[in-house]
Amino acid sequence: MNIVLMIVGFAVFWPLGLAMLAWIIWGDEIGRITGDLKAQFRSWGGNASFRPAAAWGETGNVAFDEYRAAELKRLEEERRKLDALRAEFDTFLKELRRVKDQQEFEKFMDSYRNRTGGESA
Repeated sequence: MNIVLMIVGFAVFWPLGLAMLAWIIWGDEIGRITGDLKAQFRSWGGNASFRPAAAWGETGNVAFDEYRAAELKRLEEERRKLDALRAEFDTFLKELRRVKDQQEFEKFMDSYRNRTGGESA
């Protein structure tokens, strides 16, 4: 399949064929290098200052540490409320879809009964 794509690539537009030839020769190595770069970037980003403040541990400032702990607790409570609200909304959407499907089914059955003259299957 790769060879066919390469031949078609050369026939249509020679750089496409050349790119396909390069992929056939170095494709696995390119994928491995790309994976290595992604892993390196993730590990670099994980060590950067993007981590939450709780991962830093104590700062030595008691007032700030207490404030941070209270804020993190408040944020966690907000997260729980949002998760509960999202679950409730998902349930609402599921019920809404069920009602809509039921209405469509009843409409279909009515039209089917009208076409067949009221006979039941």
